Amino acid sequence: MRSISTVFFITAAVFALAGMAWGIQMSASHDHSLSPAHGHLNLIGFVAMSVFGTYYALSPRAAESGLAKVHYLVATASVVVLVPGIVFAITDRGEILAQIGSVLAVLTMALFLVVVLRHGIERGSRAVAAE
Repeated sequence: MRSISTVFFITAAVFALAGMAWGIQMSASHDHSLSPAHGHLNLIGFVAMSVFGTYYALSPRAAESGLAKVHYLVATASVVVLVPGIVFAITDRGEILAQIGSVLAVLTMALFLVVVLRHGIERGSRAVAAE
């Protein structure tokens, strides 16, 4: 089984590739009307997921916690729901997915805060509590 940090990094890379392809498509079509959704895909899908993966790589005890797996699932769900939700909102097809995705994104960050407060960052064999 892959470590949670590896799973975060793999997912981040998939989201980054999707964001890059979408950016190329927008550039080729000269239609940037969906750029807010594209930006959220890159920011939450790639940047935040990479930050989370880095934290878990540096904090093995946190990575082994059940909360880390929940964090991954909520983080992935937030991107999968929020990005299409923003597209729907921009194209006047409703805002409910964007609203749900936004709540999931906030929950993702709140879970990250709980994990960091609970586990800190490990250095060598001892954990350094969050200060």
